[in-house]
Amino acid sequence: MTNCTPHQLEFPWFKHRKIEASFSGGHVSSDAGGCLLLRKVDRRLGLLRQVERVLSDPRRQASCEHSLLSMLRQRVYGLTLGYEDLNDHDRLRKDLALQTATERNTDLASPSTLCRLENHSDRQNALAIHQVMFKQFIKSFKRPPRELIFDFDATDDTVHGNQEGSFFHGYYDSYCFLPLYVFCGEQLLVSYLRPSKIDGAKHAWAILSLLVKQLRKVWHRVKIIFRGDSGFCRHKMLLWCEKNEVDYVVGLAKNKRLNASSQDIQKTAEEGFKQTGNKQRLFGEFHYAAKTWGRTRRIIAKAEHTAKGSNPRYIISTVPGDPQWLYDNLYCARGDMENRIKEQQLDLFADRTSCHQWWPNQFRLILASLAYMLLEAIRRLALKGTHMAKAQCRTIRLKLLKVGAVIIKNTRRIRFLLSSAYPYQQLFRHVAQQLDSS
Repeated sequence: MTNCTPHQLEFPWFKHRKIEASFSGGHVSSDAGGCLLLRKVDRRLGLLRQVERVLSDPRRQASCEHSLLSMLRQRVYGLTLGYEDLNDHDRLRKDLALQTATERNTDLASPSTLCRLENHSDRQNALAIHQVMFKQFIKSFKRPPRELIFDFDATDDTVHGNQEGSFFHGYYDSYCFLPLYVFCGEQLLVSYLRPSKIDGAKHAWAILSLLVKQLRKVWHRVKIIFRGDSGFCRHKMLLWCEKNEVDYVVGLAKNKRLNASSQDIQKTAEEGFKQTGNKQRLFGEFHYAAKTWGRTRRIIAKAEHTAKGSNPRYIISTVPGDPQWLYDNLYCARGDMENRIKEQQLDLFADRTSCHQWWPNQFRLILASLAYMLLEAIRRLALKGTHMAKAQCRTIRLKLLKVGAVIIKNTRRIRFLLSSAYPYQQLFRHVAQQLDSS
């Protein structure tokens, strides 16, 4: 006779009660909550369906088992749920929650199939997806905004292998790529992979020009501000902004001439520190022209003196206003972009650019960007006004996506039996309801 009793695992007793376990509980997923919410927010945005429509698919469709849309959903949802590698999908193929989210009734695509999807990527696909990202940004506004601030920043993406376009970067002391990100607030507009042997500001002018041109076709009167650190202080960029009525606030690397121009407030800050023993921060402004500029521009100076000595800082800006406000409230606010990049790199695995070829790595960077857009939409549309309104991606994943459930599937319905002891039930209900509203 066949033994149909599942093998029992035994654990130490608890108050005269025997503890047993077996793998006989039916289909259980640790990602049930995430799959439900991700499917809902993706359907509301229409994000991945729009991406699928603009991508080229060289496969013979009659022989395809997996649609392009289902593979996009599988890959992007997987990244959002914390599965960084293609190898993870070897186990995820049979996950009933992910199958439901991707609208599949059978096994999902294998890692090799997903790998072929990435290897078919090219420059045209990257440009087309960025157009979708831009259109999503436009759609997110119910009415034309008065002002938009574009944050530009580059970061390192360390590589370990023989990837095309990887070079040694002296500042980061590693072989890496140098992707360029553009954010407007918390919304991502551009994630552009670049080799690390170039100037960090390269391509920034062209991207800014394209964004401004397209935005002004939609919103003619919107005020646009370009913001970046000193790595983006290039005369060509500043001149283009001035000619096209784009304001800017950009960091400026200190030098002897700048330090000489701010000597008065530096001395005042030093004297104040000697008298009080407390850190001194003073602000001033003056006009300055580098040798390559051909014109003077307004400089905001921050004179700071501590026990470690003087530490002056400078920004250049066309935005009117008080020097301290411009530095503290406008320029320093760009620091929040660092958090957004960390979410991309650390939480959504944008640095998993391990393909040999260039364009598949760009495609991987974009997949991480699409995952970020889904989570940012949950934060913007459904978490506003809650204690998680400013939660980072990893926190949203931990508290709202990593929700286990028993899944029962029959011909008429699919039931997700979430834990009765789940501590964020009220918040989960709120998010689900908000994603239903228009």
